[in-house]
Amino acid sequence: MAKKDKLLNDPCDSLSGCCAIQSVVSVDERGQMVLPKEIREKAGIKPGDKFALVTWEKDGRVCCMSLIRTEELAGMVKNILGPMMQEITK
Repeated sequence: MAKKDKLLNDPCDSLSGCCAIQSVVSVDERGQMVLPKEIREKAGIKPGDKFALVTWEKDGRVCCMSLIRTEELAGMVKNILGPMMQEITK
């Protein structure tokens, strides 16, 4: 198996952690994308769910995008900033 094929087919290899290409989506004329049903079901995504869109830039262009559930993001912020704020306010 070629190295590229191994990375695409083994979502938990030592190089990529547990990331995997699950699907390819297209953008329509209105700028909308549809997440495939099987991905929505596996992720437990329901109508009305909220996500934060996080981007990374390289050479002045957005190269990566990630969706994080807002309730998960709030927990992450609390876990990171909470101890810092407690230390500052001592």
